[in-house]
Amino acid sequence: MAEPVPVLRLSSAAGRGTLAAAVLASGMVFLDSTVVNVALPRLGADLGASVSGLQWTVSGYLLTLAAFVLLGGALGDRFGRRRIFLLGVIWFTGASVLCGLALRTDWLVAARLLQGVGGALLTPGSLSLLQASFHPDDRAKAIGAWSGLSGVSTALGPFIGGWLIDALSWRWIFFLNVPLAVLVVLAALRWVPESRGDESTSRTRGSGRRFDVAGALWGALALAGVTYALVDAPERGAGAPPVVGAALVAVLAAVVFVLVERRRGETAMLPTGLFGSRLFSVLNLFTVLVYAALGGFTFIIAVYLQNVVGWSALGTGLALLPVTLLLLVGSPAAGALSTKIGPRLLLTVGPVLAAVGLLLLREVGPGASYWRQVLPGVVVFGVGLTMVVAPLTASVLAAVADRFAGVASGFNNAASRVGGLLAVAALPLLVGLSGTGYEQPAELTAAYRGALLWCAGLLLGGAIIAALLVHRPPRKE
Repeated sequence: MAEPVPVLRLSSAAGRGTLAAAVLASGMVFLDSTVVNVALPRLGADLGASVSGLQWTVSGYLLTLAAFVLLGGALGDRFGRRRIFLLGVIWFTGASVLCGLALRTDWLVAARLLQGVGGALLTPGSLSLLQASFHPDDRAKAIGAWSGLSGVSTALGPFIGGWLIDALSWRWIFFLNVPLAVLVVLAALRWVPESRGDESTSRTRGSGRRFDVAGALWGALALAGVTYALVDAPERGAGAPPVVGAALVAVLAAVVFVLVERRRGETAMLPTGLFGSRLFSVLNLFTVLVYAALGGFTFIIAVYLQNVVGWSALGTGLALLPVTLLLLVGSPAAGALSTKIGPRLLLTVGPVLAAVGLLLLREVGPGASYWRQVLPGVVVFGVGLTMVVAPLTASVLAAVADRFAGVASGFNNAASRVGGLLAVAALPLLVGLSGTGYEQPAELTAAYRGALLWCAGLLLGGAIIAALLVHRPPRKE
């Protein structure tokens, strides 16, 4: 049986402290996700990194985060959510310090891989602590406050990170996590109650909670193999033995992963029975396409705006701020509209609008005016993305039985990370950007315009899938 959990109220000191710990911890992860792309030109010049080095700086983090986020949730259920949450915070912070101290690209990439593992331990715990600790009457308010305040931290990320990069160094975007982590640890030790999974309500009644290390490792190996093959192909050649070997390892690991998960059944990290819901499968394919477009776009535009257009890190960080603001303001309305009319229309029109925004941004060049040439495309892209995010999340959860809600949400989160990971790994290969080409304005301009075409194509592919295959989720009794 699970240990009794203190029932927190939002009006109490313990309730506010628990919420603060969850928000600050999530803020660390969100901050890094928004500002590392902005720092790429500076850290690339400082460390003498090639395009592949920049790719691995982003992809390394996404790789381990996507591969282990489901396992991180299961570890919290088994060993205690607060314990794993704290382990994730400390791990993430230690890896952040290693990132900030990096003297070579390979050092930075290794630290980013470690940082992703910490994020995988931390990310599921920040929300599950609220779900497990608050009184049912206050739970929705606490989760809503977490979502809103975490969104504010995401919005502040480009401003704070850009200022740190310009005023001090790119290293300080990682060192900033240290004081935040100290506050999180103190708040968690003082106020956050410990909780574990309740066997009596587990979907694996009588068989223990999900704890699938083998599945996580095989999944990670498959993602690592395909990422290495895509990143290394431009410099070594697609037929080079290391590239071919990595691709073969990826295929083999993916096959073993599927076999392992099928054999474990409902005790697997990713129960294959979930894909018996066609809607769930379609929505996750849609997720990979849309978030691949988002990840590829944010990767290349941050470098382009600084190395070609000539903007500062702060200006680059603020350029996409309207997207975050539109998501904060518009997502509740989009979610409510999706509930009323169904998700198909929003998931079809949203990606089309986002693709139009990217096509508008293709024309941005040196000396561009933000208000006339950048903002219109950013706003159109942001409106399209706002129409997608909340309806997609709600539809994924509605597509499966309630007992699978946690793993369905976790898998969809991982699918979005995988989309970004694959885009960052593949786009330079597709547009012919390699070596130090990101420092050459002419080569980078051609790559940027080609990349935005690919990203727009991914969005239109998602729109076609939504129009043909997405339907209103069945009503649950």
